[in-house]
Amino acid sequence: MTEYVNHPLIRPDTVEQRLYQLDLAGKALSTSTLVVLPTGLGKTIVALLIIASRLETIGGKILILAPTKPLVEQHAAFLRKVLLIPEDKILTLTGTVRPADREALWKEGTIIISTPQVIENDLLTKRISLEDVSHITFDESHRTVGNYAYTYIAERYPMEAKHPLCLGITASPGSSDEKINEICENLHIRSIAVKTESDGDVAPYIHDKKIEWKHVRLPDELKELKGLLDKILDDRFKKLSDLGYSVPYQKNASKMDLLSLQKKLQSQLRGGQPDPGVYSALSIMAEILKVNHAVEVTETQGLDALTKYIDRLENEAYSRNASKASKRLADDMYIRQLSHRIKECSMEHPKIEAVLQIVSEEIEQNSDSRVIVFTNYRDTAEVVTTTLSEVAGLRPVKFVGQSSRYRDKGLTQKQQVDIIDRFKKGEYNVLVATSVAEEGLDIPSTNLVIFYEPIPSEIRSIQRKGRTGRKQEGRVVVLITKGTRDEGYYWSSTRREKQMQSNIRLMQDSLPYQDIEDEAASEMLDGSTGEMVDKIGASTDKKSKQKALVDFNTEDLTVVVDQREIRSTVVRSLEKLGMNISVRTLEVGDYVVSDRLAIERKSAEDLAGSLIDGKLFDQISNLARTYSKAVLILEGEGVFGARQLGPNAIHGTLASIALDFGVSILYTRDTEDTASLIRLLAKREQTTEKREIKVHGKKSSQTLSQQQEYIVSAIPEIGPKAARNLLVHFGSIEAIMEADTKQLTQVTLIGPKTAARIREIVSSTYKG
Repeated sequence: MTEYVNHPLIRPDTVEQRLYQLDLAGKALSTSTLVVLPTGLGKTIVALLIIASRLETIGGKILILAPTKPLVEQHAAFLRKVLLIPEDKILTLTGTVRPADREALWKEGTIIISTPQVIENDLLTKRISLEDVSHITFDESHRTVGNYAYTYIAERYPMEAKHPLCLGITASPGSSDEKINEICENLHIRSIAVKTESDGDVAPYIHDKKIEWKHVRLPDELKELKGLLDKILDDRFKKLSDLGYSVPYQKNASKMDLLSLQKKLQSQLRGGQPDPGVYSALSIMAEILKVNHAVEVTETQGLDALTKYIDRLENEAYSRNASKASKRLADDMYIRQLSHRIKECSMEHPKIEAVLQIVSEEIEQNSDSRVIVFTNYRDTAEVVTTTLSEVAGLRPVKFVGQSSRYRDKGLTQKQQVDIIDRFKKGEYNVLVATSVAEEGLDIPSTNLVIFYEPIPSEIRSIQRKGRTGRKQEGRVVVLITKGTRDEGYYWSSTRREKQMQSNIRLMQDSLPYQDIEDEAASEMLDGSTGEMVDKIGASTDKKSKQKALVDFNTEDLTVVVDQREIRSTVVRSLEKLGMNISVRTLEVGDYVVSDRLAIERKSAEDLAGSLIDGKLFDQISNLARTYSKAVLILEGEGVFGARQLGPNAIHGTLASIALDFGVSILYTRDTEDTASLIRLLAKREQTTEKREIKVHGKKSSQTLSQQQEYIVSAIPEIGPKAARNLLVHFGSIEAIMEADTKQLTQVTLIGPKTAARIREIVSSTYKG
């Protein structure tokens, strides 16, 4: 007979009582805790038990953070179903809700479920406060690294809240001590609570999960294509060696080794005048990385995926932002041979046939089965979906992320949710998915999960395998191409998974619970929920407030920030420095610190990008025209290495900004350094010079000619120069749109591929 959780805020007979969940919740109620629990075993239930207890004993607000909008909606639907709280008090906040509305909703809600970026923005702009938040759940807490919004919110929480308690929940925090420690430090975690499938109280709820490895051989035709790519790598590594740079194992080097050398080269561009050979070496490294990826696609994905990748490389080489590396590769003899051989090649990768066979057998044996095929690449997802759709009884659907790229349109979150809903109902029975299906979406338990290729990440491997074996026996099949990097990736993830389990057990033992926690857990297991939460409430009230840096700041300094800069960590750092943040939509500049001083901030990549697309001098011109004291901050290293722009182009640009426009150029190391500089400028203007802040200025209006050039240059592969050439040749946008391919190729900078692309865009039917 099923027993249910008995709590005054949880609807009767809705939540099954499982001892391991009660045990985890009891521990996590005593102190901020990272709970590690395999996928499908009810991490959300653990959070629910803590939420109910905190609301009953402490009151206040509850905040649940989830990385995606669909997951936010999923949490909200679950809580409205099981909690005895008015539905209008369980609210969701995402980027689709207007900031002013979010502020009002925050005041009204008891339980707020949100994406972290929204909460970060609203904290920075002081629309909300965490003072009355008695509990925060960080879902998928393995994301709490680096500059992710979880880190900022967790830092603010203990400073502001009267009764803070954090819960981090994840199935896979990572294999290294450093990664797990970083998560715990960023969330201010004091304890780790772990349950595995082998634990006695978990085992009754575990279904068998059969793991199989299916090996295939790389066909000779694909080996020949790989051989051509190897010849390119041999040539490029020799050139690199001639410049004085070497890579261990050369064409057999790992991607980490290649990226490490690239980073080393970029670091040599700092300051002074670097050796010209560094620029050449960086450009060669860019080629090596592209070709190395092509080798991986050939070995692990197959002909169709390789064809699409080479097509993108060639498209990139003829685009307006083409680098020298892209152009050299497109002109390389072996790449041209490869393009020709691909057209003659008829052998697809044997993994395609293996997937077809495995999926067909599964559906034949059980017509109600649900299958997920995971692949790293969208191109492969497209091929697999097309192949499976040709078999009677199989109803596959491609499931990819939101971003779109050349000839590859992504799926919106609304479309993703719709596909998952139809997958649940059986309208689709095979989901061919990239990494977007690994976490953050309510995908039902499946009978079979196929790894089209192994992945070196233990976190992603665990997430994938967790999609089966939840409510019934499950099966996982990993496809491995013999003698390729597939084998290395498989053993890497296997080793890391074992290391992760060992490390989190050790860390759990190194962070012992206080006596009250064990007592609380025991009482929860006995069902004495009411008495237990009283004790926990009393224990968590005792805390010392951590002082923020702003508590020691006596200066009243303000900076006006463009709303697009909120995404950067500069604004976080400014707030830590005690500055008042005012967020507005600025037409000119990124930061304003007085009536005469405004700042444009650019990273090395931003500078190169805005120089290539022609926007840089418009921005600088507007800044210099509007403010008498205009400053350009160049942030980070590698200004002379971004996009492989030559040093003369960069020096010429900076000279023009300083001399022609009279804009001061200041350099900073990172976002924190940038924030310190902005604060210094604000102090000088507002305290020393006694100047007030005043935002003014608008972008200068474009002339008709500029608007025409802008419209034409919006077509992919058309840069500003090519747009002007087209307009000069044809005389109007209308004439360009009516021209055929032959007429278009008569214009300088317009080749056959670009002309074909223009005709494709102009003549294709719009499909929404």
